[in-house]
Amino acid sequence: MKNWINKTFILMLSIGLVTSCSDSYVEVAPEYSIDSENYFNVEEDYEQAIVAAYDLLQTTYLNSMLGEIASDNTLCGGESSTDVPGFQQIDDMIHTSNNDNLQDLWNWMFSGVQRAAYVIEFKDKTDFDGKERLIAEAYFLRAYYNFELVKWFGPIPIKEAGRFVVGDEENIVRSSVEEVYALIEQDLLIAIESLPITAPQAGRVTLGAAQSLLGKAYLFQAKFSDAAAMLDNVINSGQYQMVSDYDEIFEHEGENGPGSVFEVQYTDAEGASFDCFQCSEGNIAVGFNGIRQYNGPVFDSGFSFNVPTQELVDAFEAGDLRKDVAILDIAAWATRFGATYGTGFEHTGYFNRKYIARKGDTNIGDQNLTNPNNYRAIRYADVLLMAAEAYSKKTSPDDTKARQYLNQVRERAFGTTSNAVNASGTALQEAILRERRVELAGEGHRFFDLVRTGKAVQEIDGFTLNKNELFPLPLEEIQFANGNWEQNPGY
Repeated sequence: MKNWINKTFILMLSIGLVTSCSDSYVEVAPEYSIDSENYFNVEEDYEQAIVAAYDLLQTTYLNSMLGEIASDNTLCGGESSTDVPGFQQIDDMIHTSNNDNLQDLWNWMFSGVQRAAYVIEFKDKTDFDGKERLIAEAYFLRAYYNFELVKWFGPIPIKEAGRFVVGDEENIVRSSVEEVYALIEQDLLIAIESLPITAPQAGRVTLGAAQSLLGKAYLFQAKFSDAAAMLDNVINSGQYQMVSDYDEIFEHEGENGPGSVFEVQYTDAEGASFDCFQCSEGNIAVGFNGIRQYNGPVFDSGFSFNVPTQELVDAFEAGDLRKDVAILDIAAWATRFGATYGTGFEHTGYFNRKYIARKGDTNIGDQNLTNPNNYRAIRYADVLLMAAEAYSKKTSPDDTKARQYLNQVRERAFGTTSNAVNASGTALQEAILRERRVELAGEGHRFFDLVRTGKAVQEIDGFTLNKNELFPLPLEEIQFANGNWEQNPGY
């Protein structure tokens, strides 16, 4: 963490004040530096600081990509077996603590924690109308980043009162998973008290987003009754609905739609160089996922990473309308439209159609770095499927309720009620997990679904039990902690 503190915390001590664009919470640009203890004197200070906390959400393109690559849904791909070695290692389950991409994930998520904690630390300094909502957003964001960290790394250092300071890496131990989740729950319950039902600006946190994330945190801890009750709050609010056209969800026109509970906002307003991915305001995963050397209609080219497996393609049932939205069969497409393309490493013939570049998405810079395709971090269909799982697994299962939520998702998928699931018990739970795979294909959830349901070892090639459930802490963090932190088992 000292490495991260030196690079990020010191920067945040003199926070780069930021400005937001008018239509969504995405664009940030440093204006000047000021000593933090003399900051937070007016509403604008809080507003700019919370935008800085939101900004790290854009780096979660890495989380969503690796959540697929680590699973049985996709292969790493790329140009060759040495193209982004950290990705390749995670795909093959041979990653170590000396993995640059895991270091990035750690750094960026802790940067998000730190920026949110900065607002929380000074939450009582200045009063103004609407401050409660801004502070609630900070609590949500700290919970969001900590949730990502505990998913990936298990026990992590946490600090309830405020920011980390230099030296904490040698004095603060890694809190247990249970303690991390306790802080996540506490932060979200605080956030829920003051968040609005409707976002005042696209991309900002709402009550439903906080309730959904809390329900998900309960689910990951097998607190199924709590999860069911919390997710029911979202479902019964009437605030969200299933968009009838699944394809519409992932196009530009469908961003922040009625089925979106929380989206990470991207824009093509700024570019970035390859040594500074996190500096881009665009969704870099879109370029990574793209079709190699593509020339044809609708799509732009990319780097052919994160390519769907035949097994994922075969997981879609006959008549499932989601298949052609989630999966691009490039050979069939090329034949139909006269397109041409190149083949990269581990070419399967398929691409993640949800998150590949469309022509016209950006007219600024490289479409692979500045693509404005939002990441749909929490969708209403995900909420329904999480609630279905919770109802089917709680101490007193309610399979009727579980089937009701599951079949809402399936009705849209097939355009008819004739494909409803009528199973109970374990068979119903298996059906829900299968449904999560196809409904959320390409969205970064699969690895963690397999881990938390105990199925990763049988589904993921190379997965080692009691090791690969977590990823290793970056080697530099262990070294800078001077013996204060132990490495995760097996690494």
